[in-house]
Formats: sequence, structure tokens, C-alpha cells
Amino acid sequence: MNSAQVDAYLRRLGVEHPAWPTVDALRELHLSHLQTVPFENLSIHLGEEIVLEEKRLLDKVVGARRGGFCYELNGLFGALLAALGYDVALLAARVYGDEGRLGIPYDHLALRVRTVDGGDWLADVGFGAHSHLPLAFGDRGEQEDPGGTFRIVEAEPDAAGVRGGHGTVEAADLDVFRGGTPQYRLEVRPRVLGDFVAGAWWHSTSPVSHFTRSLVCSRVTQDGGRITLSGRRFTATEADGTREVRELETDEEVLGVYRERFGIGLGTVPALRDPA
Repeated sequence: MNSAQVDAYLRRLGVEHPAWPTVDALRELHLSHLQTVPFENLSIHLGEEIVLEEKRLLDKVVGARRGGFCYELNGLFGALLAALGYDVALLAARVYGDEGRLGIPYDHLALRVRTVDGGDWLADVGFGAHSHLPLAFGDRGEQEDPGGTFRIVEAEPDAAGVRGGHGTVEAADLDVFRGGTPQYRLEVRPRVLGDFVAGAWWHSTSPVSHFTRSLVCSRVTQDGGRITLSGRRFTATEADGTREVRELETDEEVLGVYRERFGIGLGTVPALRDPA
């Protein structure tokens, strides 16, 4: 990512170029990303190809002012952080689903970020409702965040009785909890963006992927709440949990919400595609 691309990305986020890759700058970048770049899966239902290459992701998120899902958002955010001088590792995770079952390998992409003023941080701008600020990677206690109470703990053996990391604490898989509920299981081995292509393809095409079965566009609001458009249902959640839900009746209303609340200009209303 060259300097012009970095500057354009920072303008998209509405933040100044940080002087140093510090934790305070990381917090600002992380929160601004969640507030300005939506978590959305519209490409799947608009028939748009999802390509995990930096130039294509820049064209989509910065050039077209769109959002994306984890591979796109965290993949590109990681490239920005690296260009700003942060030490960044891409990590693979498996998301907890129904009845506590873990999803496919490369189910999710998150970031481990090291700052110049010390410490490692779990950054994740691509999981939907999650922490608003980076989490301390090495902290095993409760971490309070505007998005909830989080914990990062060493994972227990999986359903096959296997404990990740081959028995060493330093390489052990980690479970990320929110409000006492496990969200995903992280592998600490660094990956490259190309490793996630199969996971992105599966989530974009499989009839059992929740991304092919639903439409979602969501972002954090300036006051710490969240707005979400799921199909034609618009939900505004305040920071205190108060929620207002309304059904949008016309295509004009739907396109207007995409445009005015998420900054996404569309010519047609996205509709669920048949994965077949």
C-alpha cells in the first residue's frame, strides 16, 4: 500500500495520519473503522466477485466506499496498519455456532497487532457486533469494552479431543468470549491473506453459510450504538441496549437507508440469491 493509498484510506476513515504506530492511534483507527466502514455481505447477493487481493479490496472499500465481511475488512485493515508501521499478523479463527460447534477452518480472519509502545492487541473490525476497541492479547482476565465484556483464554481440547498448539502454552489456541459466550477460537500461527480464499469462497457459495442465507449491513454509531439493515428490516440499537425496529416498505426507502445511514449507493435493492 503506497502513501497515496494510505492517505485515501485514512480520509475514508476520517482520521489524521498517526505520527507513530502507538496503541492510542490503533484505538482511534479501530473505532473509526467500525463507525465508517460497514460490515456487509451485499456482494454475495449482488453477484459481485469477492477477491482477496489488496488492490481489489482498496477499490471496493476506499474507492467505491463499500464495506465487506471479515476477510475483506480485516485483510485490508491489516495492510493499512502494516503500512503505518505496526507489526501485524493475520490469524485464522473458527467461529462458534449452534450448540457451541466450531465452524470451518479459516472461518474468520482477525489481527494480532504489536505497537511501538509495547503490548500485543487483538484487532477485529470484521466480526459484526464485537469489541469497539482492540483487546489486550495477553490479558486473560475480563476486559471491559463499549461492545461488552470480553475474555481471551487458552482453549480447551476440541470435539476430537485435540488441543491446539501441540501442548505448549505459547502456541495454544485461544477462545474469545463476549459476555460469557464463546465467539471464536483463534490459532496464533500467522497466516497470509491468500490462505483465506477457500473460507471466503465457502461462505460466499455454500447453502449452509449464514452469509448466503441472509442480507446484512451494519456499523457502529458515533454514540456507541449500532445500526443494522437485514433485508428490509432496519434496527437501531442505542448504547444502553434500547432497540427500535422498523420494516421498510418500498425499494426507495431501502436504497435511502443504504445511502444515508451507511454511505452505500446502490442502483437496485439486493435480494437473496439462491446459492445453487
